[in-house]
Amino acid sequence: MNDTITVGVTGAPVAERAIRWAVARAASRRQRLELVGVVGGALGAVGEDAVVEDALAATRDLLEAHAESVRAAAPEVPVSVRAEAGDPVRLLIEASTRSALLVIGSDYRGPGDGPDRGAHGVRIAAGASCPVVVVPDFDTEERSGVVVGIDGSAVSEHALRFAAAEADRLGEPLVAVSVWTPLSAPRNSLAVYPELYLENMQAATEEVLALALAGIASDYPDLVVERRVERGYPSQVLNGIAKDARLAVVGTHGRGALARFLLGSISQEVLERLATVTAVVR
Repeated sequence: MNDTITVGVTGAPVAERAIRWAVARAASRRQRLELVGVVGGALGAVGEDAVVEDALAATRDLLEAHAESVRAAAPEVPVSVRAEAGDPVRLLIEASTRSALLVIGSDYRGPGDGPDRGAHGVRIAAGASCPVVVVPDFDTEERSGVVVGIDGSAVSEHALRFAAAEADRLGEPLVAVSVWTPLSAPRNSLAVYPELYLENMQAATEEVLALALAGIASDYPDLVVERRVERGYPSQVLNGIAKDARLAVVGTHGRGALARFLLGSISQEVLERLATVTAVVR
């Protein structure tokens, strides 16, 4: 079984947060780290080779500096570095095939704050072969709880298992969230849903959540589980709850070439409005 946590490292300040998160996880799970830096943007212009070599050397120096910090803080965690030139999305997706977990940073700091983000994080999470953890550029250490979205699918079962293991590792409560959304159709703004319909939607979703959680107590007898069944739009509800959590976990159904660009509306929307450290599991 692969025990490597791969961390995509850039020169952005959030890289240090991503590394710290990965180190804590590696230390508690007895895993090893590989810090990967990618020099991208080469076009093949005349004289570019020297520029790329200089950039690779600077990247190796940056990675080695981070690795030395890891060795000083957590000497029990084996750490290696790798600097490559090419497309960062492709190379990190390739690295995920050799990894138990891929950790990347996001410079997102909340609505209206921080620099604009590109699509790299979403594309990496969509195409990766292993779970991807996206670490935002703000502190989450004082928060509590691990939030997981559950919809009754096989993918959400994988997300639940990942979330339960992380909550147990962290000694945090698991907040299992299922969201139901009333039927969408062109309606008169004054129209109302029948109360029986709303009650049945709530009850059906509660049943889905109960079935999903049926085996968790036996696997994690000390784990505190909070059940939340909410009406609303899934990504908004999940991010609203996750803003007070240490970790959020969502599943993705993404497969094939298209999945590299489209993560799935709910998981993609969760990442685009990152509320906390977020794991994407398939």
